[in-house]
Amino acid sequence: MALGDALAVCLLEMKGFTALDFAKFHPGGALGIRLYLKVEDVFPGTPQPIVSPQAPLTEIIFEISSKRLGATAVVQKNKLLGIITDGDLRRMMQKNTRFEKLKAIDIMTKSPKTVERNTMAVEALALMKTHNITQLVVTDGEKFLGFVHLHDLLKEGII
Repeated sequence: MALGDALAVCLLEMKGFTALDFAKFHPGGALGIRLYLKVEDVFPGTPQPIVSPQAPLTEIIFEISSKRLGATAVVQKNKLLGIITDGDLRRMMQKNTRFEKLKAIDIMTKSPKTVERNTMAVEALALMKTHNITQLVVTDGEKFLGFVHLHDLLKEGII
């Protein structure tokens, strides 16, 4: 068996067969998924929670809860202004005793972690791991497109 493996490796090298070639012939395998799957292939099926900058706290909480991503984008005219996560809400409640007048623009994180739609899914996963987060905002420049969630990537077999 070892001799057969050695011959196979020699032939692969002689033919210039690369990991990309392997992925092309086995796109459903783990290597194929890692080399071909992009964020735009994954995120369209994910709920897209959105609030306006002037949305009151009750609307923000409802949007985060109803879409079950743990976050909502703050968007105005398709432009991403920020993001509010359930963690942001908890931290805000610890700091403020009066929050009935707060709006999304008062709570949001203005520079959320984002990925472009054509980013490789494996790169998005690495970014999530690096920053210890479970979702990224998908953008096309400044335009909000949606969210990609850790569970979506895991469901596709990217590990």
